[in-house]
Amino acid sequence: MHKNQIISQLIQKKIITISPDKPFTYASGILSPIYTDLRLTVSYPELRDMIASDLANLIAKKFPETTIIGGVATAGIPHAALVAEKLHLPMIYVRPKPKDHGKGRQIEGRFSENDKIVLIDDLITTGGSVLNAVKATEKDGGHVAGVSSIFTYYLPDAKENFKKANVKYAPLLSYPELLKKENESGHISSEQYNILKTWHEDPWAWSKKFNN
Repeated sequence: MHKNQIISQLIQKKIITISPDKPFTYASGILSPIYTDLRLTVSYPELRDMIASDLANLIAKKFPETTIIGGVATAGIPHAALVAEKLHLPMIYVRPKPKDHGKGRQIEGRFSENDKIVLIDDLITTGGSVLNAVKATEKDGGHVAGVSSIFTYYLPDAKENFKKANVKYAPLLSYPELLKKENESGHISSEQYNILKTWHEDPWAWSKKFNN
């Protein structure tokens, strides 16, 4: 596994940006001292290959029954393609919503009710988009064995959402691992470390406090 190398490259290439003093605003309205743009990973061959190899190994270990790799549009599609190639498995991908023309498909690619599908997304924040993809896949008769991703914040909301949906989840990298690596490297101060840790424990409370 290349976890430490991947985390180092994500930081060095500014794919993950940490800014405890000037937080970013997410689409949900939440403020965050970290911003993750994993779409950039496809621009770096060595990095994307390490990610694909580690995801393939992770899926083979956690979901050995997998017969199809699925990509969640749009950011999960290239990584799903690379993982499917490494595992020599068929691939499908899931659109955010059905097409408004042709056959109106939301799932592209072929699968049967006997297949065991693992869906891949790049990033899990609350899990909303990937769990919607799970629902769409199962609505079309597919069986989702589980979900994987490059990175997860491991926020309380995500844990609760996956639990409610009864969906297994195996991420490659997590926020606690990133935070540990950054603390050990000396890239952040002890004060910044505490800010990042506090945010992770309750992002909404941290956002409100920062705004005040």
